[in-house]
Amino acid sequence: MADPGVTLGVGRVVGAQVAHDHCHGEAPYGPGPRGCLPFSAGCGTIGPVSLKIHIDDSAPPYEQVRAQISEQARSGALPVGYRLPTVRGLAESLGLAVNTVAKAYRALEGDGVIETRGRNGTVVAAAGPAAVREAASAAQAYAERAHRLGLGEEDALAAVRDALRAAYGD
Repeated sequence: MADPGVTLGVGRVVGAQVAHDHCHGEAPYGPGPRGCLPFSAGCGTIGPVSLKIHIDDSAPPYEQVRAQISEQARSGALPVGYRLPTVRGLAESLGLAVNTVAKAYRALEGDGVIETRGRNGTVVAAAGPAAVREAASAAQAYAERAHRLGLGEEDALAAVRDALRAAYGD
């Protein structure tokens, strides 16, 4: 049996025993036995997603999912743009209720860690809080418009400084 510290992504960990251990020793990709999901991998690794839910942990399962995905995104283990499993798929593979995983995904989206792109799924968002990314997007749009209007860099920066002074009361 594989070491639970190395086995990724499925089942509930009880102490050092993985409750979903029928999958260990199987090929890491493709459908596994008895209902294991075939998204990126059946039982074992779900792409680079590595999650373990400890039923004896005082943290609720949704918080464990949220914290682990957040840490992996922050550390770079989950690269920007990586497509996460569906809520239903992850819930089934971890043996959790769909609403539990949905709650974790909503919290992660609120934190700016992930973003949902409709039918294209849920992906790891660019680093930084959502407000910073939104401001950067607005700044990019402003820079492009200022350029189209024929403003030089100094004039464009002066307009931004004036707007910031007005907004912040300086």
